Amino acid sequence: MVSVQKETSSIGSTKAALPYVATTPNCWSSDTPTYRFGVTEAKGPRRTMEDAHSYTVDYAGIHGQGFFAIFDGHAGKEAADWCGENFHKRLLQAIHENPEMSIPDVYNTTFHAVDRVLSKISEDSDGKMHSGCTAVTAFLRIEDTEGQQSFADALSLPSPPLSPASSMDQDADKGQDDADDVKKSPSPSKFKRAIQKLSHSSPATPISPEATPRSQSPNNTREGAASGAPQRPPPGQSLRRVLYVANAGDARGVLCRGGKALRLTYDHKGTDKQEAKRIMDSGGFVMSGRVNGVLAVTRSLGDSSMKDFVVGAPYTTETELTEDDEFLILACDGVWDVLDDQAAANLIRTEQNPQAATETLLREALRLYTNDNITVMVIRFKDVPADAKGSSVPLTPTSEIGDAMNVDK
Repeated sequence: MVSVQKETSSIGSTKAALPYVATTPNCWSSDTPTYRFGVTEAKGPRRTMEDAHSYTVDYAGIHGQGFFAIFDGHAGKEAADWCGENFHKRLLQAIHENPEMSIPDVYNTTFHAVDRVLSKISEDSDGKMHSGCTAVTAFLRIEDTEGQQSFADALSLPSPPLSPASSMDQDADKGQDDADDVKKSPSPSKFKRAIQKLSHSSPATPISPEATPRSQSPNNTREGAASGAPQRPPPGQSLRRVLYVANAGDARGVLCRGGKALRLTYDHKGTDKQEAKRIMDSGGFVMSGRVNGVLAVTRSLGDSSMKDFVVGAPYTTETELTEDDEFLILACDGVWDVLDDQAAANLIRTEQNPQAATETLLREALRLYTNDNITVMVIRFKDVPADAKGSSVPLTPTSEIGDAMNVDK
């Protein structure tokens, strides 16, 4: 088991040592990594940072797999914080509890379960927590042509990452005891303990003062994996890499395939006719592109006061990676409000280092005057292709970016 140590990046954001490279060899190539990964974030012009993110390498105990997620909070940071600490554990638990279920169905189960837990936390907080968050998640899975992992049959399952509950459906029911703690005293410390009880997780590992707790990935990024070294898929088998992406809200995932940007998510916004019809059919209304005149997104995790209309059901896609697939961008709307999919892909296509690629996208979003928090991840699946080399994009100086990241308005 290897823990990724923390360090401060060149543009002022604290994160695990990046870029991360899934080491060689792998079952597709004897000399190239399975993937490379980078992430960066900035508060931008906002007063507070309400984004959170998480990533787990060797996810579910299999080398070369990975889980990546961004949670964009609104009306507070609590929902995004909770998801950053717990969503990857809930997904892993759902996978183990439902071995015959397809990954898209597991995703659906997890999103709804997390949504219920956040709603319960809100109810038990006596109105002190009413936040929500959009989410974009990606699970890079290694499987055979039948969509199974027969090579992992002998792999011992990890201990359930959440205890004592054996099923995620029990999470919301458990909250009554925790509600008593909150009602006895509205103090912030007891409120935080109530959230911790519902998350069934240990307190976070202390971090340095300059770190941003809500955006920290687990110190041990193999958290929830099987005990011992991760299993390497055996060579010689006909295996494939499948990218499962799920989102709720307007956080987005974009795949670059042969230089072309392919959106793997769906923007759930009040301006979308299909979503607006669903809300009106449920008894709500959309005014100025906002649900009941309040919320711009039509799907999210949390937002318990609007749960009749703003649902947690995700949009999911399943994509078998090919030799043409270069990288995946995950980002919150702080990027997509000012950059379209193809422009973002073009901007970083020639950048081999995914950490540098995330910083390039961050710089460009700030240069274009985004008015939101920014979190961006890049997962590169292959080296920069020969036909992409030779072009260059001017970058904003690092000193300017550092100033922009700390602006209070």
